[in-house]
Amino acid sequence: MKKLIDGYCRLLEYTIALMLALMVLLVFGNVLLRYGFNSGIAVSEELSRWLFVWMTFLGAIVALRDHGHLGSDMLVSRLGPTGKKVCLALGQLLMLYATWLLFSGSLAQARINWDVQAPVTGASMAIFYGSGVLFAVSSAVLLLRDLVRTLSGQLADDELVMVQESEDLAAMEALGHGKAPPIGQGPNSMTFPR
Repeated sequence: MKKLIDGYCRLLEYTIALMLALMVLLVFGNVLLRYGFNSGIAVSEELSRWLFVWMTFLGAIVALRDHGHLGSDMLVSRLGPTGKKVCLALGQLLMLYATWLLFSGSLAQARINWDVQAPVTGASMAIFYGSGVLFAVSSAVLLLRDLVRTLSGQLADDELVMVQESEDLAAMEALGHGKAPPIGQGPNSMTFPR
C-alpha cells in the first residue's frame, strides 16, 4: 500500500510541475503578447485560474501524505504516548469528517455545473469542482490509512505528533540537527560579556 501511495504522489508531483510550467507559459506569453503586440491569449486567464486551483488541491494531497501541513503541537507534545494517540485519532476523525463535507459539497457542485460552460473555453465547469472531489477521495484514503496505523499501534512514539510547529524547525530536524537551540544560544548568536 505504501508503494502504491508513494507512486501516486510521485505522479501528482510531476503533474503539479507540468501544471506550473504550463501556467507560467500561459501567463508570461499573455503578458508578452499584450504589451509587445497588443493582443493576447484569450484562454490564458481562465486556464491559469483552473490550473492554480488544481495545483493547490493536488499539492495538499502530497502534503497530507508527508504530514507537511502546519499545526500547533504545544499541547499534544507535552502529553504522554496514550494522550498523543487519543488526540491523533480524534484529529484524524475530524479531518475525515471535513473531507466528507468537502467531498459531498464538491460532488454536488460538479453535478450542478455539469452542463454549465466556462465563459472562454466552453469546457464544463464540473472540471473546476472535480479538484475538490479528487482531493477528498485521495485524502480520505490517506487519512484512513493513518487512522488504521494509529489505532493498531503501528506508529512509533515520535510519529504520534503529525503536525509541524514551523517549517524551519522541521527543516532542522530533517537535517539531523535535532531540536533547535534556545533563542540566543545558536551557532550564530552573539555572546556579550557580563
